[in-house]
Amino acid sequence: MSTAESPTPRRRGTKIVATLGPASSEPAVLERMIAAGVNVMRLNFSHGTAKDHIERARLVRETAQRAGRELAIMADLQGPKIRVGKFADGMVLLEPGASFVLDAARTELGDLQGVGLDYKELPRDVKPGDTLLLNDGLIVLEVAAVRGDQVRTTVRLGGVLSNNKGINKQGGGLTAPALTAKDMEDIRTAMSFQADYVAVSFPKTATDMEMARQLCNVAAAEYRHKPGLIAKIERAEAIPNLEKILEASDGIMVARGDLAVEVGNAAVPALQKKMIRLALQHDKFVITATQMMESMITNPVPTRAEVSDVANAVLDGTDAVMLSAETASGKFPVETVTEMANICAEAEMAEDVKLDADFSGMTFSRIDQSIAMGALFTAYHLGCKAIVALTDSGSTPLWMSRHRVHIPIYALTPRVVTQRKMAIYRNVRPLLMDQSVDRDQALADAERHLKRRGIVGSGDIYAITCGEPMGAPGGTNMLKICRAE
Repeated sequence: MSTAESPTPRRRGTKIVATLGPASSEPAVLERMIAAGVNVMRLNFSHGTAKDHIERARLVRETAQRAGRELAIMADLQGPKIRVGKFADGMVLLEPGASFVLDAARTELGDLQGVGLDYKELPRDVKPGDTLLLNDGLIVLEVAAVRGDQVRTTVRLGGVLSNNKGINKQGGGLTAPALTAKDMEDIRTAMSFQADYVAVSFPKTATDMEMARQLCNVAAAEYRHKPGLIAKIERAEAIPNLEKILEASDGIMVARGDLAVEVGNAAVPALQKKMIRLALQHDKFVITATQMMESMITNPVPTRAEVSDVANAVLDGTDAVMLSAETASGKFPVETVTEMANICAEAEMAEDVKLDADFSGMTFSRIDQSIAMGALFTAYHLGCKAIVALTDSGSTPLWMSRHRVHIPIYALTPRVVTQRKMAIYRNVRPLLMDQSVDRDQALADAERHLKRRGIVGSGDIYAITCGEPMGAPGGTNMLKICRAE
């Protein structure tokens, strides 16, 4: 058996996603990050080669194994490159009121008059009066005219514009497809090392996610693997389609960077709360991301605002909080994970449990889901020390994790792929346990496992769910309340 999480000084239900990069690719650093509390490692396919990602995935698996842990690996696809080209001097300083041309046909390097485009469809996606935001909104251009391949603009908010900075259209409306030829190749790479999750950038509809799932399943077929799909919500067009996108995905990411540029910074906090609430209602997991501990790229402690940001995401009910440049290229990757873990644990202590209200008016048509909810309700009101789910697919622990009970959920599975996938579920501690025996033997093995790890002691009450016959997916049909011997 191996645990998904090693013991830590403070119990924490919220999971931490960390991005692997130059600052965290040394085995010793990665091992310390895992010990500090990382649950999911993100490989950012916007940077690096296929060989780089395969090597980093191997490093994660080997380091986690040495640490006695199983982490999930998330392959984060780049998505469409909606960017300006390069400049002769690497950058230009744009002055307010100046004219500037974005030219899809330009092949020479850019200058103060204009620059080429990686995204050749831009002239067909905009019209006079539209607002374009470059470099995460630090540069604002107003479209004055469209002439063939040229988008002629007036600088409204100036500043330094450097090579390959991103372009957003205020309010959305860019037609770039969510999946590019590069993404399709990257999916094949990710499946070669059986990434547990694939994050799809810039989906606008459920169809984008359905197409991504088909591509992933085809690429993973030879490995007999099926990854989970995460929709990164970062386009304005995705907001009205959010519920359909959720239904087509296993989880979503509140990707606040590009989303804020398109809908405006002020709209993001309310959207974040809405997305987390809807994900919980639809039995999907949710990751909150972007600039959560941004100052720790260069500083050893976070700002008070960052502490509040992480804590509020936890209080909203997010499954996971994510670190990007903080761990990929920052100076303090281990310290950042440690700080984030402490913030999450402290915020969870202030959470209200509203289980009775959660269940008010709810009905369940599935036996396995009814058993999961029954285990939560009973364990909470009996004051159980733990909830244990013997699971093959991980569905029962996922359903349980949608509600706050402040009782740890231990998910025991015979499948390492299920163990890794459950690493992202809030308040779920996935453990590997053989379940090839009969029910009574499995229940006895589970109690010995819990006692050996100090999870329950003699006389402690715990709830356990399983299915008969053992090992049948979707077969959870039994709830038992036990007192440890």
